[in-house]
Amino acid sequence: MNPGEKILGVEGGGTKTAWVLVERNGADLRILNQGKLPPSNFRLVTPDRLRTIFSELPKQVDRAGVFLAGCAVEDQPALAHICAEIWPSAKIITGNDRDSGLAAALGRGEGIVVNAGSGSSVTGRRGDKIEKAGGWGHILGDAGGGYFLVIQALRFILSEYDLHRGEVQFTAKILRALCLNNLDELVRWAQTADKMEIALLAPVVFEAAAGGDARVMEIIEEGARVLGEYTEAVASRLRLLAPKVVLMGGLFHRDSIYTHAFRRRLKKNLPDARVATAERPPEFGAAWLAAELGDHVTFHSKLSHNEIENLAEAITEQRNPRSENLEKLSPRVLVELFVEEEKFVESALRGAIADLSRAVEIVTESLRNGGRMFNVGAGSSGRIGVLDAREIPPTFGASPDLVQGVIAGGATALYRSVEGAEDEESAGALAMDERGIKNSDVVIGITASGRTPFVLGALRRANSSGGKTVLLTCNPATRAVVADTSRAEYEAASDAPGNAIVDLVIHLAVGPEVLTGSTRLKAGTATKVALNIISTGAMVALGKVRGNLMIDLHTSSGKLRDRAVRVVAQLAGCDYDSARNMLEANGWNLRAVLGKL
Repeated sequence: MNPGEKILGVEGGGTKTAWVLVERNGADLRILNQGKLPPSNFRLVTPDRLRTIFSELPKQVDRAGVFLAGCAVEDQPALAHICAEIWPSAKIITGNDRDSGLAAALGRGEGIVVNAGSGSSVTGRRGDKIEKAGGWGHILGDAGGGYFLVIQALRFILSEYDLHRGEVQFTAKILRALCLNNLDELVRWAQTADKMEIALLAPVVFEAAAGGDARVMEIIEEGARVLGEYTEAVASRLRLLAPKVVLMGGLFHRDSIYTHAFRRRLKKNLPDARVATAERPPEFGAAWLAAELGDHVTFHSKLSHNEIENLAEAITEQRNPRSENLEKLSPRVLVELFVEEEKFVESALRGAIADLSRAVEIVTESLRNGGRMFNVGAGSSGRIGVLDAREIPPTFGASPDLVQGVIAGGATALYRSVEGAEDEESAGALAMDERGIKNSDVVIGITASGRTPFVLGALRRANSSGGKTVLLTCNPATRAVVADTSRAEYEAASDAPGNAIVDLVIHLAVGPEVLTGSTRLKAGTATKVALNIISTGAMVALGKVRGNLMIDLHTSSGKLRDRAVRVVAQLAGCDYDSARNMLEANGWNLRAVLGKL
């Protein structure tokens, strides 16, 4: 054993890639850092994609254990080759996520590990003998995993509709979770959704079961029954009469209802089994295996982060003295308080006029030179950024690529919280790499606190790629430094972890929220208006309007065609019917009609 060795453990599946960096200290492994990145199932992602993901992991390591779902024995040399490109000086061990799960749950001991995440598997060990069940992938297997449960639930919705035409309460929950309007839209969504997107609906299924939906509870019980049968089969083949059974994966850790259902099923046929929930996730097992099974090692929790973000210091996290008795207010007084607080939004925007003007100039210059604009955020900030970006094509006839919204956690985060998505700088950096940021692009990072790791990571990577960068924040104590600051400050900021160098910081000083920390309120309103100003200002400068009329709008609906007719009528000085005839003759191309006036 080499004291001071840095060891990286990586476990990749259909939902995420989890990693932990540990340091060897005698017989101990002390956690230095850990995090999550996008999925890396070996069967579902390309080698280039794996290289991209792995490139965001810590580089200075002495050993690396990389264990991915879908990585069979014959795939391990190829995975090892990719890992060697990323960590050329490290000792590397590769394998399947079953191996890392077994190590994390049992160490060198005997027992059975039941893993239920987006997929599922059951793996047991007695002495040198290993037995497996399930884990065949989402097309032919994974019974009892999140994907399996959601698919069964979606089929239940459609079958109930086909047989009874009755309203199923669960249907409304699914449609609401996906922001869809009817079953036809649900079917179209399912036809293009990948395994991860479908599996991420599992919390909705469990919520319905916990709420007393008997038919959905039957689906949960069926998943638990299958996993129980697999566990019994593995125990029988290993001749384990009273096995230690360790439950692992998001479904067991997040939803106690599944744990209870599994325990009930298992007790019927394997009453002496000792069931427990895993104390350590599989990435710990990956690090443990990389440290060599011949060495007796144990884990110790990390004492501190390299950089601890004290969000309590942010203005947006402070209590608003004017709303400290919020629950005691009458509806009338509460509404008056909210309306009164909006004066801080206007004041914040007025105070940022000079910076907003500069932002319009930066964005205009980038777009005029063939660049693109990206709104990057997490949570409410990310949703606002995506909304602003999505409105540009229909309003100004621009390509969807011209202004893009990037939200931590991806499209799923638009309609449902994605836990931990905003906490990884490397995920933000990776999002910029995937979009090929170049020096003509501009990235606007949106974070009310000024400290969201995903956003700062994106800004850092965009800056290093030569793109222009703007930070939009409601907290003056942000971790961003303007590029034209003093040389000493710039160098200090560049070296400090978590900081970002940007071309412009826009402070929207709205103060504390009426509801402490709820930045969808004043901060969200000010952010939405600021983005409206920046994107609209740039489009105006690019010649997308005439007077205050849209001249490049997409006439994709009755309302927009009516608007186009009125634009032509006003600019041509003709009546409504004549304007409509001109548009119809030109295929409803508003720009073409106006070019002939």
